[in-house]
Amino acid sequence: MTAYRPDALIAADISAYLELHQHKSLLRFITCGSVDDGKSTLIGRLLYDSKQIFEDQLSALENDSKRVGTQGQAIDFALLVDGLAAEREQGITIDVAYRFFATEKRKFIVADTPGHEQYTRNMVTGASTADLAIILIDARKGVLTQTKRHSFLAHLLGIRNLVLAVNKMDLVGYDQAIFDEIVEDYTAFARSIGIQDVTPIPISGFQGDNVTTRSDAMPWFSGPVLLEHLEAVEVDADTNRVKPFRMPVQWVNRPNLDFRGFAGPIASGTIRPGDAVRILPSGRTSTVVRIVAMGGDKDIAVAGESITLTLADEVDCSRGDVIAAADAPPQAADQFKATLVWMDQAELLPGRAYWLKLGTKTVSAVVRAPEYAIDVNTMARGAVKTLALNDIGIAEIATDRPIVFEPYAESHDLGGFILIDKLTNATVGAGMLDFALRRAQNVHWQAVEITREAHAHQKGQQPRMLWFTGLSGSGKSTIANLVEKKLYALGKHSFLLDGDNVRHGLNRDLGFTDQDRVENIRRIGEVAKLMTDAGLIVLTAFISPFRAERAMVRSMMPEGEFFEIFVDTPIEDAERRDVKGLYKKARAGEIANFTGISSPYEAPEAPEIRIDTTRTTPEEAAEQIVEAIMGVWAPAL
Repeated sequence: MTAYRPDALIAADISAYLELHQHKSLLRFITCGSVDDGKSTLIGRLLYDSKQIFEDQLSALENDSKRVGTQGQAIDFALLVDGLAAEREQGITIDVAYRFFATEKRKFIVADTPGHEQYTRNMVTGASTADLAIILIDARKGVLTQTKRHSFLAHLLGIRNLVLAVNKMDLVGYDQAIFDEIVEDYTAFARSIGIQDVTPIPISGFQGDNVTTRSDAMPWFSGPVLLEHLEAVEVDADTNRVKPFRMPVQWVNRPNLDFRGFAGPIASGTIRPGDAVRILPSGRTSTVVRIVAMGGDKDIAVAGESITLTLADEVDCSRGDVIAAADAPPQAADQFKATLVWMDQAELLPGRAYWLKLGTKTVSAVVRAPEYAIDVNTMARGAVKTLALNDIGIAEIATDRPIVFEPYAESHDLGGFILIDKLTNATVGAGMLDFALRRAQNVHWQAVEITREAHAHQKGQQPRMLWFTGLSGSGKSTIANLVEKKLYALGKHSFLLDGDNVRHGLNRDLGFTDQDRVENIRRIGEVAKLMTDAGLIVLTAFISPFRAERAMVRSMMPEGEFFEIFVDTPIEDAERRDVKGLYKKARAGEIANFTGISSPYEAPEAPEIRIDTTRTTPEEAAEQIVEAIMGVWAPAL
């Protein structure tokens, strides 16, 4: 038998190779289940048997055209499975392993994910792009906790095609009663979480029963074998073609002054020259003039294709916008209810600003405290204040500007997002937008006639925010108070927000956990920004221990109006001063979450002003700050 050698076919006749593949659809699927249910063995069997099937096709092609003359031996199944098992033993399948194979009818990409509970996030990664999930069950063990976990996650991520593969039937004597009992147990569980359609198949991955060919050992089973089902199942790409047109813009293509095109992948629907489209979130409308693709212009383009559109009008459209059918546009909103899967070792900090990436759009977003978390073992909902690694929760998310979206249940492309830590650029979470919050549609900016600039002009100064940060006892409040006195003497309009004073009123409901510290700074940042809108010079004296929150406040301000002032005091000196006796209590364990002792302080990396209090007195520090500010504000003074 001729071995499957695509390289030989490509070298001999590239046209024949392309002809063999170009009309096939692609199915992405995931194998999941508990540890040792036989995922690697099943994948090995599919890879091995599909190569045998493909060899027959190539042999026929060779006999017809005499294009392939190389003979070889088929890959040995045992060696293939041993190789997959070796990967698992080496820890490679802690991550998601992707494999490709093909048959005469379809191409496949299979994601092999780890079965261990601690790698739930990896299973989520594999399932996020899958059209189908194969839930493996060891016939000897039945439905296990991890079976339920992976089924719930697959359903949560929008996979509607589920195969219940009851594996290792050869080890239970191909007993139909055992298979029927497992199917009954699983079906009852599946219905309890909203799964309605499951295709059960009894298999033996090792022996090959009902994987690619029908098993003589199980004449009582009349359903399709696994590969038949994989070849025939309808995929989302087919369904997406009948949905309204959606194309997230990846880039604006303008090679010359005579051409301006908008490029991106079609998420759903079809498009033709002459179709009316709407640009979101602006709402502008236009008409498609050309559809440009590799090889030339097209008369029609469908979901899954990457194209460039030219429009009849000069419209404002950039990366992250969405071009949609004019008569059926998606929504745009800035507040959402979302399901969130946390994927980072560090816990979610409600109130902290993260980057949210949805499609081709990236915006700043704040996650509020979760409403509840879902225990995927019991499906129970529990009250939580944050989310830890692999947790799944329901939370509200607010973005700094409206984004175009559709509920994840309707569109994975415009409903699925990731969260990125602003400092480390690490992906910390993945989520699904459920719906927009109505208050986001009903709250609008009220136009005012006295502008920010008018307030500043009236006071004869440029608004500024002086953000003093440092350890407790470093001298922030002392120096900030001296600076304000000097500004007052110069006739400047200012206001000092002090950490202790604010916690007596506005933030009296907050403690000192990391989450509360984040919310403390968010509120102060918003208040300080409003004060600068009134034309004031605002001084804030807060420990503000996290760089991310200081960066968040900086991002609220116009360029050049935020000054980070690092009051740099070694902790030994701060403890020696300890006017309030706080360090002594923290060392004794009487104060929890104390910055520098039991809670971290992230020192500024590039502050506008650094005050070394071991060499500078408070009076000298205030002079230094005012002199620096005077230089910047010279025209206004």
